[in-house]
Amino acid sequence: MLSVFVPRPQGILRIEQPLDAPLPPDAVWIDLVEPTPEEEKAIEHAIAINIPTREEMREIEASNRLYEENGSLYMTATIVTKLDTDLPQSTQVTFILANTHLITNRYTDPLPFRRFVAYAETHPAACSNATLLLVGLLESIINRIADVIERVAADLDQISNEVFAPPRRYRRATTRDFRQVLGRVGQSGELVSKARESLVSLGRLLVFAQQSTGTQITQEARARFRTLSRDVIAMSDHASFLGDKVAFVLDATLGMVTIDQNNILKIFSVVTVFLLPPSVIAGFYGMNFQHIPWLNEPWGWWVALAMMVASSLGPYFWFKRRGWL
Repeated sequence: MLSVFVPRPQGILRIEQPLDAPLPPDAVWIDLVEPTPEEEKAIEHAIAINIPTREEMREIEASNRLYEENGSLYMTATIVTKLDTDLPQSTQVTFILANTHLITNRYTDPLPFRRFVAYAETHPAACSNATLLLVGLLESIINRIADVIERVAADLDQISNEVFAPPRRYRRATTRDFRQVLGRVGQSGELVSKARESLVSLGRLLVFAQQSTGTQITQEARARFRTLSRDVIAMSDHASFLGDKVAFVLDATLGMVTIDQNNILKIFSVVTVFLLPPSVIAGFYGMNFQHIPWLNEPWGWWVALAMMVASSLGPYFWFKRRGWL
């Protein structure tokens, strides 16, 4: 899909651009979403640029992601999408600054783009030129990542409270099912990992934009790029801290699982010890012999029953006194 944005007094205006129509003379942003080869060729011919292919966008080398060609800046960043689902994904977005035009090439529709478009439609100062549009898009992307990091931090705090909660908070069950907790920890770790990957990519893009000698990047934009760079560095440090916390919570959860398993095995072991002496007594009096003490006495089975009860209560009180129960 090919969308062209032009500035208006009330804000930016989206125009669905036909392939056979010329670009509006005041167009500042050309947005390519899952473009067809025909759409790519039309924009390349209209603006005299080379749009990178999807395979080229996936390259991780800095020379293939951040470069200048014929006075145009090519910047590809990895951003995380589908953050509100169970399967977040990383995708690549290419930003091209070509004189007075900003061209974005992407194969997904992340939330930051939709938010920025809605904001720019009512704020004309944010879309007066291509560079400010680039800054606004990057700010929207970074703000979205910040929201994700804040959500992960809150989830990890809640998970920690559940993992380290005293057993008395759970009324009926003496053990807790940590399968759901492990799933939540894994999802938080996946979000943190993808957020860190995106922040590293954005940090490299911002450094490249600041060091560029192109005249299309104004001093105001460079100052905002520096601010964004500091934000990215701070968020990267916080994401690293959250990564360490994910590892800690995961180890603690696995430790709690081991403790619960040991408690279950201890219960079975204690029950076995309690029932062993009565089993021996019952087996002794169940032998097929005539000369067994108290065999023919009317009170003999009461004595045997008393010995079995006493042999069970003896180990119980002993374990209780030693603090093993």
